[in-house]
Amino acid sequence: MEEKDIKERILRGAQELFMKYGVRSVSMDDIARHLSVSKKTLYQYFADKDEIVTMVAEFHLRHEQQQYETLRSSAENAIDELVKISTCIKRDLQKMNPSLLFDLQKYHPKAWNVWLGHKQQYMGQSIIRNLKQGIAEGFFRPEINTDILAASRLELIQITFNEEVFPSEKYNLAEVNHQIFEHFVYGVLTDKGRKVYEKYKQQPTTHLELISPIL
Repeated sequence: MEEKDIKERILRGAQELFMKYGVRSVSMDDIARHLSVSKKTLYQYFADKDEIVTMVAEFHLRHEQQQYETLRSSAENAIDELVKISTCIKRDLQKMNPSLLFDLQKYHPKAWNVWLGHKQQYMGQSIIRNLKQGIAEGFFRPEINTDILAASRLELIQITFNEEVFPSEKYNLAEVNHQIFEHFVYGVLTDKGRKVYEKYKQQPTTHLELISPIL
């Protein structure tokens, strides 16, 4: 097996553990045991856990971007894109530990900066593009400020992971995200857009399973 393939296998294995248990609670021993390799093997390819966490973040977000671009290219319009992405996010969040972002922010600043860069650059621009497209199509209210709403949406995404606001023992991460997403979408829709949005929500979404999940 080539070095690139071995590193990717390690990253995928570490990602599975981080998503399920969070980052802080997973050790190098846990990763080695999960992959049935020695800890020495891990250190042949990565300097330490922090490097693995950072590279997993890059690996994960790169895959996420590819996935969302696939959804965008297959969407009929701005609302169809939102519905597909919402369905995809809901599925992925059902498998994600709520402490994930907090662990990155507190214990792995390099990985946290990777997330922040992705959030501001890719996610922010994607939201602005979608809002402008929806306005042009007559589905979103023309008077909305796309920059302000995009910034607001980004913070709403991040707040779903805040344990002080939505403690995991009381709230389901996927449901919190869904409620906040619905509130955001209905706030930008025109009457025409609302009818189209509700029609799309009734359609089957099994085709999304053909797209490999982020996690």
